[in-house]
Amino acid sequence: MKPVKVGLLGIGTVGSGTFNVLERNREEITRRAGRRIEIALVGARSTEKARAVVGDRVEITSDLRAVVTNPDIDIVVEVIGGTTLAKELIMAAIVRGKHVVTANKALLALHGNEIFAAARENNVIVAFEAAVAGCIPTIKALREGLAANRIEWIAGIINGTCNFILSEMRAKGLAFDDVLAEAQRLGYAEADPTFDVEGIDAGHKVTLLSSIAFGIPVQFDRAYVEGITKLGAKDIQYAEELGYRIKLLGLTRRTPDGVELRVHPTLIPAERIIASVDGAMNAILIKGDAAGVTMYYGAGAGSEPTASAVLADVIEVTRLMRAEPEERVPYLAFQPDAMSDVRVLPMADVETSYYLRVRVKDQVGVLADIARTLADSGISIDAMLQKGAGDHENNETDIVILTHRTRERNFDAATAALVKLPGVRTEFTRIRREDLV
Repeated sequence: MKPVKVGLLGIGTVGSGTFNVLERNREEITRRAGRRIEIALVGARSTEKARAVVGDRVEITSDLRAVVTNPDIDIVVEVIGGTTLAKELIMAAIVRGKHVVTANKALLALHGNEIFAAARENNVIVAFEAAVAGCIPTIKALREGLAANRIEWIAGIINGTCNFILSEMRAKGLAFDDVLAEAQRLGYAEADPTFDVEGIDAGHKVTLLSSIAFGIPVQFDRAYVEGITKLGAKDIQYAEELGYRIKLLGLTRRTPDGVELRVHPTLIPAERIIASVDGAMNAILIKGDAAGVTMYYGAGAGSEPTASAVLADVIEVTRLMRAEPEERVPYLAFQPDAMSDVRVLPMADVETSYYLRVRVKDQVGVLADIARTLADSGISIDAMLQKGAGDHENNETDIVILTHRTRERNFDAATAALVKLPGVRTEFTRIRREDLV
């Protein structure tokens, strides 16, 4: 059979990795795919940079639209990022009957429903393993390896930048701003790190995982997203003393009332394996009713780790491009006519337990007032610490409380009343806690 022709949109970090891995492992990839796979055309804004990567063997164009309109291209690989031009190019490829491989989690989290509908209409494949957790084959695990399971929940460390920052804060006792500056110097964080540290990137990824796990439409607009910028070094220290680690988790869970879809800093028991995942690595736990808890670990970003997932998709598309549409694995694991309309719960309806730190005057009656205020909102205390006593200048101390499970709306009501108590400062720290069992 003649080679499969690939049009590569973008030759930056992931695009160059894709080209290099394909060149290096061409024989192995051909043996697995059953056909030779060739990058026939590269679309890049800077043709000079592209030429430095691909040499003289591949045609290069600065007109990205020329890649998707080229009649010889079978598969379009999109690694330029963004949600405007990338969407236009992908939709143009789909309507021309070209299969698509993308690493663009933001695009799919925002416009996935439209893209998948267009792909079904045109009988083409859209593959996106690299959009979640780099080289880790999480999507394939959910769509195929765990297909017999009723998925109960997913919890993942799915942003390497945040995990690096939290790991360094814990190991060195440094403040967030100091570690962020170091992460930027080392290349783990962008000059503008908002997308990562505010949890948006993780939100996009867990939105896709939730859709695949539960057969619901992609709906990032209903996800609760909270980043790590407000975490203090003392909270990481106190969590350690209580036997927990703080990680930014993407969480999605099936409940009788609907699906939870959330990203936020989370206390995890230190004995859990995922609590030991440090640095820029990613890890994802999936609990199915039959399989129990399975864990997937690896590099969540980087040139060749992400290229590994991109090319795995290219190989899969090559194998299946001649198959009838009904013989292919559905984009979101469930058949299109079997998707569910189960609602995504607002955060106020989510039930979890909490870490609460308040700063109080070190005086008689404050602890009793705090306990009574929590009880009035139906919240019981699991554990309590008093930290920093002896601050003679202000005569203040930190009270750290772990609660039993309660709905978020109850906790919000309790903290609103708590900060009105005499002797309690208005600033407080709240971190959700998950046992992951």
